[in-house]
Amino acid sequence: MDQLAPTEKYSPYRFFSAEQWSQFRADTPLTLTGDEIDRLRSLNDPVDLEEVKRIYLSLSRLLSAHVEASQLLFRQRQAFFNAQDVVKTPFIIGIAGSVAVGKSTTARVLKELLARWPSSPKVDLITTDGFLLPNEILRRENLMERKGFPESYDVGALLRFLSGIKSAQSSVSAPVYSHLTYDVIPGEFVTIDRPDILIFEGINVLQPGKLPKDGKIVPFLSDFFDFAIYIDADEKLIHQWYIQRFMRLRETAFRNPDSFFHRYSQLSQDSARAIAEGLWANINLKNLRENILPTRARADLILRKGANHLIEEVALRKL
Repeated sequence: MDQLAPTEKYSPYRFFSAEQWSQFRADTPLTLTGDEIDRLRSLNDPVDLEEVKRIYLSLSRLLSAHVEASQLLFRQRQAFFNAQDVVKTPFIIGIAGSVAVGKSTTARVLKELLARWPSSPKVDLITTDGFLLPNEILRRENLMERKGFPESYDVGALLRFLSGIKSAQSSVSAPVYSHLTYDVIPGEFVTIDRPDILIFEGINVLQPGKLPKDGKIVPFLSDFFDFAIYIDADEKLIHQWYIQRFMRLRETAFRNPDSFFHRYSQLSQDSARAIAEGLWANINLKNLRENILPTRARADLILRKGANHLIEEVALRKL
């Protein structure tokens, strides 16, 4: 039984075409400009104002309803416990999905839309890249070709960070990652100080991990999420987008002598494509099949993309 099939009787999701979903925008205003979208979208991602109108305004309205419901429940709990000094914790939105599927664009667009609500909430965005183990450790543990797999992250640091956020601590630090050097930047951190909303983006953020044998509590990253989104697409399309992105980067960012991947810019086009195919087949495809895709059904909302890299279907978990 495929619970993600729109015709499946027992699916926990309701399914909408992009056109149906766009009708839920209601009177949500468009607060982004075309120039801002150009700045927010990732390489090879065709998201434009029309896509924002079709998909993201309705999503912004839905998230607004969830945040408001969370705030109402918090006030009710304050009254229940007669504890007016308790601080509301940030509303955390997790965004998962494969490499090259468009998670970063979705996260950045949502951040800007949510921050422009009439209530002007404070919205921060963190990616899990900074929580990857340093390359020095990955090499020592023979994990460089498993980079991005669950075992390549500092899970303890991830859990401490999210625990700090959900405990309403001030000035919670997250390590910073450089896509230029393909490594964590030693001693560099970004500080998150009690946002109203935190967007937490990464390929494996919905990964449950191993269950304890003795019944002790072992938190998963998703335990800290108030709402989870999965960016989905057919495997063949993600493969195509990954190769296209690699070849574009070979002509742009990889040409920087400081880039970890600079050597690939010196190769012929055929040789570079062969490298990209190998990286996809041996690392990214394996990670998608073994770790990322199996977490899709744990999301509250699934945004499924078509061949044009735009959303064609939305699945929303039933209440």
